[in-house]
Amino acid sequence: MAELNLNKATTVGLIGVPNFIMDAKVLDADNVEAETTHYFENATTDLGYYANDPIVFSAANGLATWAFSLGWTAEDDNTIQEFKHVTGRGNDTFANLMWNHEVMKLIVGDAFMEIIWEDKDNKKAISNLVPISPERVRIISEGGRIKRYEVWDGKDWKEIKTTHMYHTSNKRIGDQIHGTSQLDAIRKTIDARQEAEEDERTIKHRDKAIGICKYKTNNQGKIDTANAAIKKGIDDGDMIGVPDDTVDFEAFPVKSSEDRQNWIQSRENFTYATLGVPRNMIASDGTSEVGGINGHLIFEVTAGKEALDEEESIESQMFRVVKFTRPPSLAPQTQENQAANTGTTQIQPAEAEPKLNR
Repeated sequence: MAELNLNKATTVGLIGVPNFIMDAKVLDADNVEAETTHYFENATTDLGYYANDPIVFSAANGLATWAFSLGWTAEDDNTIQEFKHVTGRGNDTFANLMWNHEVMKLIVGDAFMEIIWEDKDNKKAISNLVPISPERVRIISEGGRIKRYEVWDGKDWKEIKTTHMYHTSNKRIGDQIHGTSQLDAIRKTIDARQEAEEDERTIKHRDKAIGICKYKTNNQGKIDTANAAIKKGIDDGDMIGVPDDTVDFEAFPVKSSEDRQNWIQSRENFTYATLGVPRNMIASDGTSEVGGINGHLIFEVTAGKEALDEEESIESQMFRVVKFTRPPSLAPQTQENQAANTGTTQIQPAEAEPKLNR
C-alpha cells in the first residue's frame, strides 16, 4: 500500500549546486627579456564556425557587404589608379579584398594582406595587395610593439616587415597585440542552437513513423512480419493494410514544438545581435516597419564604424586616403515622419502632467 505520510518527504539535494563563476580572461603579455610570438591557433576553428553555421555566415557577410560593397572614392588620382589595378590572388578587386578582409577580421579577430610595393617615379607605389589567412601568420612582438610578421609558405616561415603587411584587429583591448574574434562571446549560444536544431531534426524525422503498434498477439514471428510490412509501407508512402481488430496504432507521445522553436529563434536573434547585425538587415521576415527603421538606424553606426576604422588604417599603414560609401541613412526621413505625425509620435502636454490616484 502507498505511504501517504507527508512527514516522510525529503529534498533532492539541489541546494548543493555550486554558484556560477564566470571564466577569467587573461590578456597576452610580452616577454620583457625576449621576443614574444603569437599564433592564431584557433583560426581554423573560427573559420569552421563561419563556414558551417548559417547565422554566423549570414551576419558576418552582411556586415562586410554593408560596409564595403557600396563603392569607394579617393581624391588623389594616383590612389584611384593603384587600387583599381590591385588583383589580389589574380582575380580580386580592391572592393572584394576589403570585404574579405572584414570577414576575416570579424571571425578570427585579425586580418592580413601583404602590401606589394614598387618603385615608380622615385616614389613607393602599391602594385598589389595579397590576402593571407591568419592561421598561416605569426606575430613577433617585443617591448609591447609588433616587430615583424612571419608567414608559413608550406615549407618555411617567411619574414614580412611591418611596412609590408596590412594588419587590422577586431576590438583589440588592453595591450593585446591581436584582436578579439566576434565569436568568442557567443560560442556556447551557437553550440546550443546547433544542438537544438539537431534535436528538432530528429524529432521531425520521427514524424514519418506511425508511432506505437499494439498487437493483439504474442507471436514474435507475426509481429516481425507485420513490422516489416508497416515499415515498407511508410518508406514507400504506400497504403498499409492489416486485418480488422489485430493491431492498435498510437502516436508517439511528443511535446509541442513551439517551445523548441522559440528557443531556437531566441538563440538566432542573440547571435545576430552579438555579431552586431540586426536580423532585419539580412532578412525582413517578421519585422515591423518601426522595427525595420530602428534596426537600420542602429546598424548605420555599426557599419559606419567598420568602414571608418579601415579608412584610418589604410591611411596610417598604406599612406593612402580612401572613402567607402556609407549605406543610405534613414535618420532625416525618420525626423520628417516624426514631425508630420506629432499627434501620434510626440509626447503631448497632457501626457507629461502627473496623474495622482487619490
